[in-house]
Amino acid sequence: MQHKKDTPLRSDAQRNRERILCVALSELTRCPQAPLSAIAKKAGVGQGTFYRNFPNRETLVLEIYRHEMGQVADHASHLLRELPPQQALRTWMDRLAEFAMTKAGLADAIRLATSTPGGPAKPSPTPVAKAAELLLRANEEAGTIRPGVTADDFVLAIAGLWQLTPDEDWRPRAARLLDLVMDGLRAGAPRP
Repeated sequence: MQHKKDTPLRSDAQRNRERILCVALSELTRCPQAPLSAIAKKAGVGQGTFYRNFPNRETLVLEIYRHEMGQVADHASHLLRELPPQQALRTWMDRLAEFAMTKAGLADAIRLATSTPGGPAKPSPTPVAKAAELLLRANEEAGTIRPGVTADDFVLAIAGLWQLTPDEDWRPRAARLLDLVMDGLRAGAPRP
């Protein structure tokens, strides 16, 4: 039985779904080709329950990606409430780098899931772009970055993050890269 998107799940069904997603995130980050049967078993749900929620690997992987990117994106507005815009942007960039490195296996799982012929398209980074836009506009209004920087500009500027690998000591390199991006954003700012 398919449930409609706007129909709330029963609480036990919601708990099962969340448990599957939690276990799947951990397992797919560790091993992008982790068997779905192993994920179901570790989540403590039967095959029927698993496949009712996620009929195939692609559905599971894309749902995890959407959820995780939503978490990263939601963090932007929280930071803007807590910190000055410039500090909020730089802190969020660190969070994005952390996501990129700690979820590298998930990125591999997404590549595998979206490379099959007739499979789903790779999800767009829309939540991240919207969060970047929010942070960039707050900084532009505060005069702490050059005017006119778009979310697309920002995403292209930080694309080097995805060239780093979690096997190396990525933190210092990511920090240097993101500091360079911040320096570039500040150049030409009305209020230094």
